[in-house]
Amino acid sequence: VQLQAFGGGLVQAGGSLRLSCAACGRIFSTYHMGWFRQAPGKEREFVAVISRNGYSTDYADSVKGRFTISRDNVKNMVYLQMNSLKPEDTAVYYCAAASFYTISRDTAYEYWGQGTLVTVSS
Repeated sequence: VQLQAFGGGLVQAGGSLRLSCAACGRIFSTYHMGWFRQAPGKEREFVAVISRNGYSTDYADSVKGRFTISRDNVKNMVYLQMNSLKPEDTAVYYCAAASFYTISRDTAYEYWGQGTLVTVSS
């Protein structure tokens, strides 16, 4: 499956952004979808995951209550709604697809998008 993330940009602290990830290729609905991010000089970290049917979600503690992951299996899209953004949320955000529901372990994800940059100014 091919993934393309978009929707990043520059936003002030406290603001909101919605990231989108478009999928094509293999059957999108058979994959669990995750969002990861990588800040400058830091390792890539888990942000959120949603199960293939959308019924289960999990979040990193750092974004819980502020970010919401969702998906539309008809449109082959996954979204990350980000509210109450903080400067520490600044990073390149990646969407990824996994055959098994996985929290945080990026090596379990088989397919990755190219990333979209989110910059939060203070």
